[in-house]
Amino acid sequence: IITDLAAAITGGIGLAASGNINPDGTMPSMFEPVHGSAPDIAGQQKADPTAAILSVGLLLDHLGHADAAATVERAVLADLADRTPGTTRRTPEVGDAIAARVAG
Repeated sequence: IITDLAAAITGGIGLAASGNINPDGTMPSMFEPVHGSAPDIAGQQKADPTAAILSVGLLLDHLGHADAAATVERAVLADLADRTPGTTRRTPEVGDAIAARVAG
């Protein structure tokens, strides 16, 4: 429920990352985008990988790599700020742009 509320505040479920945390560490935690797999657009390079990338940031933070997690978040925020409304980019274009920002 909290993840869905946060998604509404941040611009939609398509950009929301989530973590299913096992607090006692006896089983692995899982990190994934909130949105589904979108099989209707599979293979068309239309999917925005931003939520998956943000999920990696959550994973990094969970594993104690706060600086790396912050780098991922800053890269995503910068990419979102630079997006031009009404334009579209293919999946690898978004991923490559964010990866370049992470690499510095």
